[in-house]
Amino acid sequence: MISEPVSSRRARRQGLLGNRNVTLIIVARLFMSASRSLAGVITPVYLALIGFSALQLGEMAVAVGIVSAVLSTAIGLTSDRTGRKPYLVVVPLFAVLAGLVFAVSRSPLVLVAAASIGSFGRGMGAGAGAVGPYQPAEQALVTETTPAARRNVAFGRLAFASSMGALVGGPVAALAGSGRAGGAAATAAFRAPFVVAAAFALIAGLLALGLVESPRPPIPAGSGPHPRLPHRSMPLLLRLWATNSVNGLAVGMFGPFVTYWFFRRYGVGPGQIGVLFAVINGATALSTLSAAGFARRWGLVRTVTVVRIVQAILIVPMVMAPSFVMAGAIYLVRMVVQRIGMPLRQSYVLAMADPGERAAVGALSNLPSQATMAVAPIAAGYVFDEVSLSLPFLIAGTLQFVNAVMYWGFFRNMPPEEEIAARATPRPET
Repeated sequence: MISEPVSSRRARRQGLLGNRNVTLIIVARLFMSASRSLAGVITPVYLALIGFSALQLGEMAVAVGIVSAVLSTAIGLTSDRTGRKPYLVVVPLFAVLAGLVFAVSRSPLVLVAAASIGSFGRGMGAGAGAVGPYQPAEQALVTETTPAARRNVAFGRLAFASSMGALVGGPVAALAGSGRAGGAAATAAFRAPFVVAAAFALIAGLLALGLVESPRPPIPAGSGPHPRLPHRSMPLLLRLWATNSVNGLAVGMFGPFVTYWFFRRYGVGPGQIGVLFAVINGATALSTLSAAGFARRWGLVRTVTVVRIVQAILIVPMVMAPSFVMAGAIYLVRMVVQRIGMPLRQSYVLAMADPGERAAVGALSNLPSQATMAVAPIAAGYVFDEVSLSLPFLIAGTLQFVNAVMYWGFFRNMPPEEEIAARATPRPET
C-alpha cells in the first residue's frame, strides 16, 4: 500500500490557510489583482484621453500580449527546473515600473514599452484573472503544495482573492476624477491611481519573498540547464492548444476593450466604470468559492463547458443594451458565470499534466491563446473605429461558443484524478 506523503496529510489537517505558501500566494494574488484591475480601468481611458484611437489601443494590446506570451512561456519552461519563487518576486516589479512610467509620461512609444514589460492594463477591471506572466509558476506551486482532493478549492480561493483584490482596486479609479481632461491635465489627473497600482504590485512582490520552496530535483547528467518541451504531457497539450487558440481569438476581440467600450458607448468616466467593476467583483467573489462544489456535482469538464456556453450567449444582450446600467447588469451576470469556470480550467490543466512538467504545461497551454489574443485586438480596433462598437463583441461570443463545443469534445472522457477516485469509492449503504 502506498502511503500518503506527510506534506499532503499535514496540508489536509491544517486546511489551505494553514499552509504558509498557499496563504502567501493568496494574499499576494489579492494585491496583484488590485493592481491589475485598477490598471484595467484607468489605462484605456487615459490613453483615449491623450489621443489613442481604438486601433492604437489594439496595437498596444498586441505588443503587451506578445511580450507577456514570451515571458510566460520562458517562466513555464524554466521554473520546473529552477524553482517558482524567483518569478513571483521579480515579475510584479515589472508592473511597478510600468505604473510609475504611466504616472509621468505621455510618450506613445514609452507607454507602449512600459505596458509591454509590465503587462500593464492587460487585465480587465472586472476580471483581474490575468495577474501576470508568472502565473504558470504560481499555479504549479499551488498544485505542488495542495492535495488533489483540495486542489479545486485552492484554485477557487485564488480566484476569490482576485475578486477581492479587484473589489479594492476598481474604486481607486475614482481618484482620476471625471476623466474628461486631455494632455498634461490627464497625466496629472491619472497620476495618483497609477502610483497606487504600482504600490499594490510592489506589495505582491514583497509578500512572495516569504515563500519557502523545496529544492528542485537534480538535472540529469548531460541534459543541460536548458528548458525542455513537456513530452509526457504532449497529448494533453495538443488538445489545449486547439481549444485555447479559439478562446484567445474571442478574448482578444473584446477583452482589452471592455473599459473603452463602456467609455465610448455610454459616455461614462473611470469613476463610474470603477464602481461598476467593484460591484461586479463583489458579486462574483462567492461564485469562485462555489466552483469546487459545481465540479463535484456536475463534473469539472461539464461545468467548464456549460459556463463557457452561457458566457457566449450573454455577450449578445449586453452589447444590445440601451443603457449603461442595463449593460452593466448583464455584464455582472456574465462575470458571475465566468468566475465559476476560471479556477476549474486552471485546476484541470495542472491536474492532468505530468508532475514534472506542470509549469511548462501551464505556460505552453496558453501560448496559442496568447498568440491569437495578441493578433485579434488590431482587427477589433479597426472594427471599433470604422464599422461598429458591437460587432467585435458579437464575433467574440460566437468564437466562445465554438470553444465550448471543442472543449467538451476533447475532454469529456478525460476526468481528473479526484473524479476517478470518487467513482471508484463505494458509496455507503443507506
